[in-house]
Amino acid sequence: MKIVVLDGYALNPGDLSWSGLAELGETVIYDRTAPGQLPERAQGADMLFTNKTVLDEAALASLPGLRYIGVLATGYNVVDVQAAAKRGVVVTNIPGYGTNSVAQHAFALLLELCNRVGLHGEAVNAGEWQRSAEWCFMKSPLTELAGKTMGIVGFGSIGRQVARIASAFGMNAFVPDRGKPLPAEFAAYVRAVPLERLLGEADVISLHCPLTPETQGLIRRETLQLMKPSALLVNTARGALIVEEDLAEALNEGRIGGAALDVLAQEPPKAGSPLIGAKNCIVTPHIAWGTKEARARLMDLAVQNAKAFLQGKPIHVVSPAN
Repeated sequence: MKIVVLDGYALNPGDLSWSGLAELGETVIYDRTAPGQLPERAQGADMLFTNKTVLDEAALASLPGLRYIGVLATGYNVVDVQAAAKRGVVVTNIPGYGTNSVAQHAFALLLELCNRVGLHGEAVNAGEWQRSAEWCFMKSPLTELAGKTMGIVGFGSIGRQVARIASAFGMNAFVPDRGKPLPAEFAAYVRAVPLERLLGEADVISLHCPLTPETQGLIRRETLQLMKPSALLVNTARGALIVEEDLAEALNEGRIGGAALDVLAQEPPKAGSPLIGAKNCIVTPHIAWGTKEARARLMDLAVQNAKAFLQGKPIHVVSPAN
C-alpha cells in the first residue's frame, strides 16, 4: 500500500503527526506539489491525499493503480469526481472539522470592524496615547452589537454556530427563508425571511453558504444596493460569493459600513486585487479553518476515512456511484 500526500503543509506545518497514515502503509509526504511534479509523485500510489492540488481527468487517466483520493478539506472541487467514479476511484472529504474555528473567526473579523482593536493597539505602540491630551482616544467610531440584527446566509453547522454566538452578544438573526421550519433551538432569536429583506434590514451580513452556480456573485452591485449604508459584511465561506470589484466600489464610495473577509476569489491574490486596501475593509489570508484544534480534527478524520475505505466501508464519500 503506497500513500502519497501531495500538499500537506497547510494541514501540518510541523505541529501535528502523520503517524496515523503511516501505520496504513508506505507514506510519502510532500509539502506542496506543482502541476508538473504530479505525474512523477503520484505514480504507483494506491491512495492520494490532496488539499488544493488539482486531480483532473487527465491526471486520473495517468494513474491506473489509484484506488482512493482523500481530500483534506470540506470542499472537493479540486477533484474531477465524475472521472474518478468512472475509474472506480473513491473520493472522500472532511466535513464538520472546522465549525467552531470558522465561527470564531467570523466574530473575530466582526469585532475588529466594530472595535478596531488592532488599529488602536498599533496607535498605542506608536506613542499616540502618551501624546494624547485625554485619558482615552479613539481612532475610529466604535459599534455595540447588542440589539443589532445579523443576517446569516447559509444555515448549516457553521451558520448555526454563528447564530448561537450572535445570541450571546444580544443579537437577533435573520436567515433566508427556505420554506422549512427552523430547528426549535433557534426559535427565540432566529427568523426566516426573504433574502431581499435580510439584505435590506440586517446590520451585519455573514456568509456561510457553499459556492454553487446559484450563489456565485451573490454579493454584487444589485444586492449591495439593498444594504444599509451602515451594514457590515463578513465572509468566511468562499471568495467567489462576492463580485470583488462591486464590493470595493461600494466600500470606497461609503455605500456600506465595512467588510471583513477571510477568503478571496483568487488565493493568493494578484497584485492590484480590488479589496486589498479598500476603505474599511479587513482581509485575512484564509485562516479561519486553521486553528491547531481544527487541523488535528481534520487529520484524525482523514485517517478515519482512509481506514474505513480499506475496511470496505467508506465514509464521507463525495464521488458518485460508478
